[in-house]
Amino acid sequence: MTSTEERLAGIRGDGPPRRHNARTIAALTGNPGCARRAVLDSAGVDKPGLAERVGFPSRFGQSRFAITRGNVFEAQVKADGGAELLRLVAERLGVDPDGPATWTDLGADDRAGQPGQSDRSARSRAALAAAAPTGMGEPAALFDHPLLGLDVAGQRVHLEPDLVAARLAGRFHVVEVKSFPVIDGQADPGKVAAAAIQSAVYVLALRELLAAEGHDPELVSSDVVLVCPRDFANQPVASLVDVRRQLLVLRRQLDRMARIDDLLVQLPADFTADPVADPAELRRSLLSVPARYAPDCLAACELAYFCRHATRAETATLGRPVREALGGVATVAEVLALAAGEHAGEPEQAEAAALLRAAARLRADALAGQPG
Repeated sequence: MTSTEERLAGIRGDGPPRRHNARTIAALTGNPGCARRAVLDSAGVDKPGLAERVGFPSRFGQSRFAITRGNVFEAQVKADGGAELLRLVAERLGVDPDGPATWTDLGADDRAGQPGQSDRSARSRAALAAAAPTGMGEPAALFDHPLLGLDVAGQRVHLEPDLVAARLAGRFHVVEVKSFPVIDGQADPGKVAAAAIQSAVYVLALRELLAAEGHDPELVSSDVVLVCPRDFANQPVASLVDVRRQLLVLRRQLDRMARIDDLLVQLPADFTADPVADPAELRRSLLSVPARYAPDCLAACELAYFCRHATRAETATLGRPVREALGGVATVAEVLALAAGEHAGEPEQAEAAALLRAAARLRADALAGQPG
């Protein structure tokens, strides 16, 4: 192992590194400026175990019901060789849904207990490379559960998109099947955003695969096809989601993790995130690395409750919009002191201080029954 690998192994303890998947990679982009998360994810730390050890267990995850519902809906839209799915995707991309098409289930052998990931990865690479559009009017090609790869902090991560459609509108398109509903033409914005960043992971991996095979990576469209049930029925509907912004954030965070040496030199020599270590020592170690907690972390990071507790006196705990509205005032104590006029604050906080004093006067008038 290199010195970096040895240091990361020492940080996580005796256990093997936790493997990433599309969901965990997508979660990395939620707070790209958080050094604490970058170090832990680069080391492959068991964050759920770590969170429980320090007394703040994570409280999120998919329910069994949601997983079962998603599997049933995916099987429904992929029935009959993907005929319905092809129609939905083709119509959304504005091409003939009745044109010739092929269907290849790249995960069939694995489900039958045949070859493992390395064989499936090679099959996927060969099949997808051969499906690159050449402008010669080839039939559309649909690939069910291909296995892609992406390097994350020195680990090769295996990724499994629901479907890749090739040669439709002259490009590759990632297709994601989700079970959350589209009601009156609108879906939950948070769930759409999560699906978009997860799909961006697949787009990036597919672009890297094609580039390695000598094809133009831009053959992979940044428009992802999202298939969801319409209203409260199981009738599927397809939408296009542009993931260009998510791709930029994803690349930036992966590049940052690749430069983990820059973060490691800033860590204390005794820094540890080994879940079997003494809880008090773990808490001290974690607090020695800067974090950028925001309420959004609660839905994406296993250590969010620990970080929220540690930053309860900081304005960041109230969310980025609040902190920005306060002009970057870092702590709740500072906000209260500025509002009370106990000190003027820094020159760059003058506007925020004036607003806080005005808000304090309005609050006092309201409590006294004197409308301002």
